Amino acid sequence: MLETEAIGETAEIYADIRRTLDTSVVNLIWRHLATMPGALPWAWSAVRPLNLAPAAAHAESIRRSLQLPDIPAISKDVLSAAGIDQRALTNIRAVLNSYYHTNALALAVLSALLEHYDPSAAEPAQPSDAVPVSAPTELPPLPPMQGLSPEVQRLILELNEFGEDTDPFLIASMYRHLAYWPAYLGIVRTLLAPYQADGSLNALTRSARAVGRAHGKVLARQLAPGRPPDSLSAALASCRLFVEHPIARMAGICAIIRRATPE
Repeated sequence: MLETEAIGETAEIYADIRRTLDTSVVNLIWRHLATMPGALPWAWSAVRPLNLAPAAAHAESIRRSLQLPDIPAISKDVLSAAGIDQRALTNIRAVLNSYYHTNALALAVLSALLEHYDPSAAEPAQPSDAVPVSAPTELPPLPPMQGLSPEVQRLILELNEFGEDTDPFLIASMYRHLAYWPAYLGIVRTLLAPYQADGSLNALTRSARAVGRAHGKVLARQLAPGRPPDSLSAALASCRLFVEHPIARMAGICAIIRRATPE
C-alpha cells in the first residue's frame, strides 16, 4: 500500500514508523504487510519496542560486521563532470544515509520476529558497544517506475538484480529514490558491475542474511508479540522473503555505495 493511500490505523502506524525510525519514508516491507488483514499492526507492535532501544546496537553491529568488497571511491570530479553538483550530492547522501540506517534496523528486528516463530541454528551475536545518533532525514517523494524514462527503468531493473541469488520479485526503493540523478545511477552500475560478475555481491547478501539471523536470535528473547492475525502464515512468509532477499541484499549494497560516495 502506498503511503499516500494510507488512511485510518494504517496511516497512524506509518506516521509512527517514520517518527520511530527518524525517516520520512516507510520501507516497502511495512507497506507490503499493510495489504494483509491485521498483519501491519501486529508486526509493528511486536518490533516497535526493539526499535526504541536494543535494536539500534544490533543494527550497528550488523553494519560493522559486513565485509564489504574493496571498491574504489567515486571522485567529486567524476560526479561534477556528470552534472552532479554539491547540492545534488548532499541529497544523494541523504538517501543513502536513510536506507543505510533503516535497512540494518529492519534486518535486525524482522530477523528477531522470524526467530521467535521459527528459531534457526544461528549462533547469537553481540550488539555494538557504540551506537551513532541518526539525524531525522527528509527524502523527496518516491518516484513511480512508470514515470521514469525507459532507459532509467532498464538501469534500475539491472541494478536490482545485483546481489540477488533468485529472481528479483520487487524493486528496491533506494534505486527509485536515486532515479532523481540518473547519471549517478549509471556511475553506480559501472562501479558495481565487476563485483556482480565475480559473485562478491551475492556473497555479501548471504553474509547479511546470516548476521541478521544471529542478531535476531538475541533480540527475539525480548519480543512479546500480541495475538497473531489470521494472516500470520502469509505475514511470516513475507517477512522471510523480504529479510532474505531485498533487505539483506540492500543492507550490503547500500553500505558499499555509501562508502564509495564522497560527502
